[in-house]
Amino acid sequence: MEQKEIWLESLITSTPQEGRELAIKMARKTIAAIQTDSEVRKKLRNEYANDTTQLIASAHVVAVEFQTIAQANNYWKK
Repeated sequence: MEQKEIWLESLITSTPQEGRELAIKMARKTIAAIQTDSEVRKKLRNEYANDTTQLIASAHVVAVEFQTIAQANNYWKK
């Protein structure tokens, strides 16, 4: 069995900014896991880059990922 890269060791981040960056990375990794052909992803990029509905949907995915990270970090409160 192929060894997969472990890129998500924790949802814990030091700051909300780091949390947002992690949320974006998680969303991108999800898309790559769903559409494994990088050439297809490259071809589709122009379509969604110019479609406000798809851009808003992408932003929603990041927001949901960020919500998960924020909860894991107790909203950065101690």
